[in-house]
Amino acid sequence: MTTQSLDTVWYTRCPVPTASGLALHRGTLAAEFTGDGLAFGVLQDGPAELARHHFDHQLVGLFREGGNVPALAARSEGAPSRLIGLTWIDEWQSILVRPDSGITDAAGLKGARVALPAWADSRAGSFPRAMALHGFAGALATAGLGLADVRFVEVASGTRSGPTTARWPARPGTGEPWPGLDALAAGEVDAVYVKGARSAEDAARIGAVVAVDLDAAADRRFRVNNGTPRPITVHEDLLAEREDLVVRFLVQTLRAADWAAANPEDVRGVLAAETGSGSDGVDRAYRPGFHTALHPDLSEERRELLRIQKDFLLTHGFLAADVDLAAWTADEPLARAREIVAAEHAGELTA
Repeated sequence: MTTQSLDTVWYTRCPVPTASGLALHRGTLAAEFTGDGLAFGVLQDGPAELARHHFDHQLVGLFREGGNVPALAARSEGAPSRLIGLTWIDEWQSILVRPDSGITDAAGLKGARVALPAWADSRAGSFPRAMALHGFAGALATAGLGLADVRFVEVASGTRSGPTTARWPARPGTGEPWPGLDALAAGEVDAVYVKGARSAEDAARIGAVVAVDLDAAADRRFRVNNGTPRPITVHEDLLAEREDLVVRFLVQTLRAADWAAANPEDVRGVLAAETGSGSDGVDRAYRPGFHTALHPDLSEERRELLRIQKDFLLTHGFLAADVDLAAWTADEPLARAREIVAAEHAGELTA
């Protein structure tokens, strides 16, 4: 498939709050491309044989806003992707324990048995393991401790395996608990790392309590993980031959982020549907004001936070090789999209 024969623009995302996801729900993302004579498809709703592209980025017309572990792992294995934006949304990263554990803070984790999801059938599909490992590393670091200070207990990964590898976390929409929560409830582990709205509801269901609230850490480095920061990526051939489509995707994303800032209740409703959780889970997972911070950027701060994640993944075997972040990043499409949206705002002010 070449861009000259491109007939479908595809979009894929994880079940988390993103401006591009809001654009999808509002219908503006599809309208942007179908009005240009292109078909528009969502990978999660598409043919099963395309599911692997959420992880391998080998589909030319694909835009992806999702976790950085699969994106970095695919790039390290030679995937023809480019980074066009980064977002950062704190979404209830916590270390959970049983209420009778005696563990009340990060220091109390020393010597504890902690849940570590098993390796999947690929590096990209092993994102639950990477998330837990970095989540515990961040929590322990707040108390001056390291990974050597806990005992890891391997648990099921919670991802599907097979010829298409893990599609995305099996938990959303399936009723499956976050990896390790069942082991925590059974007393097989003392602590488990969790993230997101569904996990907040799962925690309440089993009576787990928060020992470490990673979102409360003032230093963002302790909160670096799969979704912090979250990359927006695109196939390099699409960028090279149809940069206009890439810019238009980002314009819709920026417009949706602007809309979200003014419509918090509508955003909460979309999030409840995306995450498969109720309003209580959304309220617990996403702090006041999160809806104002959905805009992508490529700031030096976010690039540095991504570098921290990349180095961690490389050290712990989640990348096949190092990733040159500067070579991976394409700044121009987002810069152009921001110019277009700024001009629209200026026109509104002068109208």
